Amino acid sequence: MCGRFALTATADQTAAFLGVGELHDFPARYNIAPTQPILMALAAPTRPPGSNLPDREALLVRWGLIPSWVKDTRGFPLLINARSEEAATKPSFRTAMRHRRALVPASGFYEWKQSGTGKGQAYWLRPRDGGLVAFAALMEPYSEPGGSEIDTGALLTTSANSAIAHIHHRMPVVIGEKDFARWLDCRTQEPRDVADLMKPADPDFFEAVPVSSLVNKVSNTGPEIQEAVEEQKAVPEQGSSSKDKSGPESSGNKKPGDAQMSLF
Repeated sequence: MCGRFALTATADQTAAFLGVGELHDFPARYNIAPTQPILMALAAPTRPPGSNLPDREALLVRWGLIPSWVKDTRGFPLLINARSEEAATKPSFRTAMRHRRALVPASGFYEWKQSGTGKGQAYWLRPRDGGLVAFAALMEPYSEPGGSEIDTGALLTTSANSAIAHIHHRMPVVIGEKDFARWLDCRTQEPRDVADLMKPADPDFFEAVPVSSLVNKVSNTGPEIQEAVEEQKAVPEQGSSSKDKSGPESSGNKKPGDAQMSLF
């Protein structure tokens, strides 16, 4: 799965990478978590002939997809990831997969390696050559009972490549820049036409940097969470409570005033 990622590039760098119009300045975000706003790029509506507007548009989306048919979100699970192998057929994702494929810019993502009953080791997985990466994503607008509408989304995952499989068996789907247009084209490219893009990144694409447990807490949002540490050996725990389990802390109960609840 992918439960945390980072976007530390500038607004200008991100806009140029995605091929969208100008973006308002936003701060570096080192610990983006579910339910927080994430930036997505989608194909823009059909432009009139001669238009100079970009073919893609950017928007902020709540990380956690809600299908349009959900009546009560209180009992519905938080869909932060969608398995690429079944996204085209699963009721929760198939409409978005057909009509609203998207790209999420990132500087990398975090994953946790669990070993026995000991505390897991967190890793910062970043492009080996630096720069930005685009994760395949889905967007779904949801109309709340009160009449307001929110845009929601999920990241697509696939089987981990050989370099990451020892950490976790899943990883985000990475879309290469040369395939941005094809992935986002939901008018002429059906899900089966882009199925070949939903594959693991090459084994040498990411490098895994062991980092401390600071990243586990949503409230830790500084660059120090990406600092490399010595990889921890698995040590069995005795009598540990659920609070001792390592892994990403959910942000679902954070108040709107949390530092990362606003992207811009």
